[in-house]
Amino acid sequence: MTTEAQHTDHTGHTGPRQSTASRLEAFIDAMIDMGQTGQVFGEHGIGKTATFFSHIARSRPDATLVYVPAANLTPDDLLVNAPVRDPHTGELVLRQLVMSQLKPGTPFVLLIDDSLQAGDTIQSQLMQIACNWTLGEHDLRALGCVGVFLTDNESLAETSARRGDLALLDRMVTIRITANDTSWRRHLADRYRQWNLGPVFSLWASLSPALRELLSPRTLDHVLANASEGFPLRWGLPLVDGERLRLAEPGPDGRPGQNRTSEILDRIAGALGVANPATVPDPVRQVVRAALRNRWTVLLQGPPGCGKTELVRETVREGLGRDALYFSLPVTNVEDLCAPIPSPDGTLNNLLADRFTGPEPKAIVWDEYNRPKDKAAFAKLMEVTQEWSLAGRRIENLRAQIAVQNPPYHLGRKLLVSRNNIAQATRFTASLTVEPEDIPANEWLLARYGTDAETVLEWWKHDIDDDGRAWITKRTLERLIKLHRRGLPLEMGTVYLGDGEYAPVPLTALIDRLRGRPVTGLRELARDADAWEARLRRAAGQSDEGGDDSDVVHQILANAELSQLKKHRSVVTRLVPLLPPKLRATYLVGASEQQQRFWTEVFTGMRRS
Repeated sequence: MTTEAQHTDHTGHTGPRQSTASRLEAFIDAMIDMGQTGQVFGEHGIGKTATFFSHIARSRPDATLVYVPAANLTPDDLLVNAPVRDPHTGELVLRQLVMSQLKPGTPFVLLIDDSLQAGDTIQSQLMQIACNWTLGEHDLRALGCVGVFLTDNESLAETSARRGDLALLDRMVTIRITANDTSWRRHLADRYRQWNLGPVFSLWASLSPALRELLSPRTLDHVLANASEGFPLRWGLPLVDGERLRLAEPGPDGRPGQNRTSEILDRIAGALGVANPATVPDPVRQVVRAALRNRWTVLLQGPPGCGKTELVRETVREGLGRDALYFSLPVTNVEDLCAPIPSPDGTLNNLLADRFTGPEPKAIVWDEYNRPKDKAAFAKLMEVTQEWSLAGRRIENLRAQIAVQNPPYHLGRKLLVSRNNIAQATRFTASLTVEPEDIPANEWLLARYGTDAETVLEWWKHDIDDDGRAWITKRTLERLIKLHRRGLPLEMGTVYLGDGEYAPVPLTALIDRLRGRPVTGLRELARDADAWEARLRRAAGQSDEGGDDSDVVHQILANAELSQLKKHRSVVTRLVPLLPPKLRATYLVGASEQQQRFWTEVFTGMRRS
């Protein structure tokens, strides 16, 4: 079906040249010409679906590709019995209605993707289509169908069924393909024209089959997308059950061997001529802005109560000029997204929720993403996140989707979240694990609660250890401030563990601070600036490394929020020149763009004076 010869193509890739079409493209053409149902098996993320879309559009411009994501279907999506009015008698009669996509009005090729992931009821409907090209009382050929294909991955970790009925298997022509049988290299080369991807493709080809399966073409696409934005390349690797995918070959016992993730990603970065940073300042805002620019789907995973969702919604509002479409999965029903209704032409149409319609720019925030209310709602959600459509209809002007979730475990306790599989996890262009320090919730607390917030934050930063800070989220800090203002016991605001036990964090130091016990923070430095300036001069005179007073001032400045630094800028400008240079240099490391700008202005002022 193809002819092969060695060549170097426009991507710089040296290898077999396909003078006509890829193996999958040739199979598609043959099945349509023969009028046979085609069954395609291949690993996830190798470009099966993308090949269908590009090849049908190129080779059969008169035909429409009707794409049906089987894993996301509910029983009433394909076929339903509904009362309709008979046009001749005017009486209500019961009629079988098919989804409107199966009556496009043009010749069409039906692609049933993830066919083995559908539930039992859907499987029965799909099998009727595959065997006879019919659905209920409807003949798909009469509706214009010229080809039927089913695609999936045979892995039992991703599918819910295996086809073993010989009467069914005898109706289809089946092909098993690998990444070398699709056109993914051509698609990536077209998408990332700023780079010669030949070295990257050669690197990928040099990996073992197990590593190539982990670093699938879809995942490689996401790695390249993050590289193009200057993000850490590991953000392109999916989070499976809360853990970052590791590029490790299985050992003899089946367990993962040496973790080669950093090595392989660094080699990809080197082949592209870009950096592979460990992190970037203000990562949540940066990735949400990139999602809005590039039409990405992003996953943010972080501990509860750190402010992830509010920061995402605020950033979307800034970028779009309007609020995001917000859905909390534990309370989202199918009817909140769409509802099937019979139409006058005898098809089953889907009425979309009002928020999904209209030409205005949209971004969706899926909160508590791994806590869906039920399987039906999650099925519809998966269609939106994977295909950017709802009930087969494209969502107009959808710019970005951001899913927010908690990890499976936090502080040694299991959270009530659902599992995902690799095929679902690889749908996100960027997947971030968010730490509390990545969320600038402190500034929000300061703006809202003033000096009370300053006191509570000073306690959180200086008086408790890392374990204590993990228990005291920003959400908890807000409760503590409110309880203090009402004169209520602060312990009630911490996490209640049951049987009279609260989070194991001592509150004595916080109570003392709120009662006015002398402490040292940026406010106190400002009140006694002359004395602290004298102490720093004395420490600087004794040693180039400074002294204890130098360490105290450094710690206060390093932990201060930007709004506090700006409020006491004159004092900061007086004290910073008296600190050892090695301490001053740390203020720019890992700082946000706004913080770097502030410190750059302070350091520039030092040189001028």
